[in-house]
Amino acid sequence: MKKVFVSILALVMAGIVSVSCAGCGSDNSKKQSDAATAASSEAKVDGIDYMALVNKTHKLPSDWEKNLKTVKMTNSIKDEVEVEKKAYDAYLKLKKALKKEGITVDLDSARRSVKEQQRIMDDFTKKYGKDYALKTVAAPGYSEHHTGLALDLYLIVDGKDIVENEDMIKYTDIWAKIHDKLSDYGFILRYLKGSEHITGYGYEPWHIRYLDDVDTAKKITSKGITLEEYLGTASGAKVDIDYGKSGIYSKEDLEAAVITIKCKFASFEGCELKSIRYAGDGAVNDKNLKWLNKLNPDGKYKKIAEFLMDFRSPKNNTDKTLESNHNYKDYEWWLAQTEDGWEVVSNGYN
Repeated sequence: MKKVFVSILALVMAGIVSVSCAGCGSDNSKKQSDAATAASSEAKVDGIDYMALVNKTHKLPSDWEKNLKTVKMTNSIKDEVEVEKKAYDAYLKLKKALKKEGITVDLDSARRSVKEQQRIMDDFTKKYGKDYALKTVAAPGYSEHHTGLALDLYLIVDGKDIVENEDMIKYTDIWAKIHDKLSDYGFILRYLKGSEHITGYGYEPWHIRYLDDVDTAKKITSKGITLEEYLGTASGAKVDIDYGKSGIYSKEDLEAAVITIKCKFASFEGCELKSIRYAGDGAVNDKNLKWLNKLNPDGKYKKIAEFLMDFRSPKNNTDKTLESNHNYKDYEWWLAQTEDGWEVVSNGYN
């Protein structure tokens, strides 16, 4: 199935050499924690917490799969999809409402078990090696698709199934109409443009999340925030981006590189991103190219770029690679451009 692997590959590659604060301290304030706990308590039904946060730093609750009730359906391309029962009921209502507006959608993927995620990880490890698998496959237990509440849609336009991302992304008007109706049925758009440093994923107009609460879904949608921000586990402070001027890379190239960096930064738990800026064409030289290829001999890189970041670490981080409550300036990110896009090769002070 297409979207299974697209969602997996959306986890942007981890750095070969890094000094990060992944797992570095949950410096969420007591107020934030209390808010998240209250929201979760209100949403918990029959052992399922419909406000549960599962992302790169928050693991699926250990008893989730035991308590989960699902249904299975077959989509228009004859793939079987498993969905949490209430989420599926809400999806059918959403689908019916969209149909009245001339928009036809179907489910490409939804629940993927932890066991299945581990199988995918094992397959990638066997085929491509451990390093590649760790870069490209979401760690078992840390994929929102485990919940059964995350649904990937695809479009049916003029009787034709539109399932490939590069094709679906072109239908901006249709997606806008779909997004306008999500909250009416308890769904939110999960991965927003510009919020990659919070969610860890690039913009996906097809990836929606069921919350089982229309009022909450409307609040999140109207504020234009992520689930992380609503639950108080991440800051939505404005991030300054400076692409500078380059005679080597296009603006689109640099934008893609920044998204790659922001997705990786999402694993810096408790850290607040301030700014990212292109270091300039001067860093793109043979010396640095040779250095990055030495860090990863299998990369065989030909195009590289450096970016500089300012961010603040949490007050009580447990990852000792970073100082607590410290403003980091000019933190380096070295990327290489590959056939699959940008790859973080090194990050930290080098």
